[in-house]
Amino acid sequence: MTKTDFTIDRNISEKLIFITGANSGLGFETTNFFAEKKATVIMACRNMQKAEEAKNSIQKEYPEAKLSVIELDLADLDSIRKCAAAFNKSYEKLDVLINNAGVMVPPYSKTKQGFELQFGTNFLGHFALTGLVMPALLKTKNSRVISLSSLASKIGKIDFEDLQSEYKDYKKWPAYGQSKLADLIFSKELARRLENINSSSISVAAHPGGSPTNLQRSSSFLMKYILTPLISHPPEKAALPSIRAACDPAVANGSYWGPSGFFELTGKPEKAKIPSRAKDINTAKRLWNEAEGLTGVTYPFGSGKE
Repeated sequence: MTKTDFTIDRNISEKLIFITGANSGLGFETTNFFAEKKATVIMACRNMQKAEEAKNSIQKEYPEAKLSVIELDLADLDSIRKCAAAFNKSYEKLDVLINNAGVMVPPYSKTKQGFELQFGTNFLGHFALTGLVMPALLKTKNSRVISLSSLASKIGKIDFEDLQSEYKDYKKWPAYGQSKLADLIFSKELARRLENINSSSISVAAHPGGSPTNLQRSSSFLMKYILTPLISHPPEKAALPSIRAACDPAVANGSYWGPSGFFELTGKPEKAKIPSRAKDINTAKRLWNEAEGLTGVTYPFGSGKE
């Protein structure tokens, strides 16, 4: 059994867990962890062939693993709606949603609906998915939404005048930082709204520190081959902050988790420092309102205009 330095919900085998980007990297390791614990896991992936291969790989190691795959392209709102509709038709409850998938510093490109790819996939896609499956989450006592941010959120800035990076020279790292800061702001604002309706559901954020996953494929030679090997830990370790956020009974609404070592790059999963830019409630409300307008998805407990 996988050893952890934190407490795991004793009822974890009874949980239904939905993981985006579950076929590789952190998503694969997270799926593998919960499969070992005998939880039921829905693997939401863009490439169904790779999803089936990942599922089969895990089931070879854990033959009794309760895994299913569902198609999800977070860069396409139509795909997100189709995925959520299929989920809602098949399931009435959802214990844990782990918004794990993402893209990192690709060349400038757009989602199907014309959003800058990183902002559209990492933030808007997960905002839409979460809203569309929120009824199932709210029906489930003590359910959780886990949003994956990044250390890059520390350099992020929400540019409301140019959210899609259309009017200035495109800089992929600042755009990535904005998308991951948006994820963290979303997690905090969702936590506030859940608290306002006295829900038992909670919203928690996590970041993996440094890890050599597929997200690195678009980064520089220096990042991929020199810096990352020196200041990172393997995906199975990097997945632990989001795993702890998902299954430790002591995790609180609105908290943020990451590695506890040097500059939060590696180490055991503990509470992480929240960047000051992620704490501004006016920014959070405005970003929520923008996300509703861009995606057309509203949540069942209030508008971002509140």
